Amino acid sequence: MTRHLLFNFIQALVVLLFAPLMAGINARLKERLQSNRGPSILQPYYDLWKLFHKDEVLSQESTWIFRATPYVVFVTPVFVALLIPVLTDYPLFFAFMGDMLGGGFILALGGFFAALAAIDAANPYGPMGASRTRMVGFLAEPVFLIVFFTVSVVAGSTIPYIVQQRWVHPAANFFDPAHVLLMLAFFMLILAETGRLPVDNPSGHFELAMIDESKGLEYSGRAAALMKWGGAMKFFVLLCIFLNVLVAPWGLASTQSLGAVLAAIPLILLKMVLCILVLVGVESSFAKLRLFRITEFLGTAFVVCVAALLIRLMEM
Repeated sequence: MTRHLLFNFIQALVVLLFAPLMAGINARLKERLQSNRGPSILQPYYDLWKLFHKDEVLSQESTWIFRATPYVVFVTPVFVALLIPVLTDYPLFFAFMGDMLGGGFILALGGFFAALAAIDAANPYGPMGASRTRMVGFLAEPVFLIVFFTVSVVAGSTIPYIVQQRWVHPAANFFDPAHVLLMLAFFMLILAETGRLPVDNPSGHFELAMIDESKGLEYSGRAAALMKWGGAMKFFVLLCIFLNVLVAPWGLASTQSLGAVLAAIPLILLKMVLCILVLVGVESSFAKLRLFRITEFLGTAFVVCVAALLIRLMEM
C-alpha cells in the first residue's frame, strides 16, 4: 500500500512538472511548422515564474467563486491523474475510486467553475466566452458518454486500468474498426475540450473571437499562473487517457519497482511528443471554424462514436 501511494504521488508529480513542457513543445513545433522561429519549449515555465511573482488584482464585483476558481482548475487534473494509468499498467491505491466517466465529470467541474468565474468578474467579454465554452461543452458531453458506453461494452468496465488491459489485448483489437473510430472521436474531443484548432485558436487574442481563453482574461498574478498551469495539466491528462488507455498502452511500468516506474517517464513523454506532432499537423492544416459550424464538428464526432458502438454490437 505504501509503495502504491508513492507511485501515485510520482504520477501526480509527473503531471505537475511536465505539463508545461508539453505545452511548450506544442507551441514550438507549431511555429516551426509554419516556418517561424517560435518560443523556447521552456517558455511556459518562464511565464509561470513571472506570473507567480506579480501582484494579483481582483475586481470589486467578484465573489468567492472568482477567487476559488483558479485552485479548482489547478487541482482537478491532479486528482484525475490519481485515477488513470500515467506510469503503471497495474492499478494503484486510488484506481477504483472513480471510473473514466467520473474522471470526465471531475475535469468538467473545473470548466464549470471557470465559466462561473468569467461571469462573476462583470467583464462583458467573460460571459460571452463562457457561453461559447458551455455551448462546446454541451455538445461534447454526449460524445463523452457514447465513448465511455462503447468502452464499457468492449471491456466490460469503465475503470481505466481494466480498459487498458482488455482494449488492445490481443494486438489485433487495435485494428478493429470500432477501436479506430473511437480513437478518432476521442481525438476530436481533445481538440474541442482543450480549445485547439479548428474549434478555437489558443494563440488568438481578439476578445470577440475567444472561446476557451476568454475565461481567464480577468485573472492576474498567481491566479493567472494557476489557470494556465491547470489548462496545461488538463491537456496532459487527456493525452494520458488517449494514449495509455485507448491507443498505445505500452511503455508503462509492469513491475512494482521504483526503477521501472521512473524508467516509464521518458517513454510516456516520447509518446506524447509523437502525439503532439499529429496534433500540430492537424492544427496547422485547418482554419478556425465559424462559431455555428462547431456543432457540425462535434456532431461528426458523435456520429463516429455511434458508428463505433453499432459496429461493436454487430460483432458481438
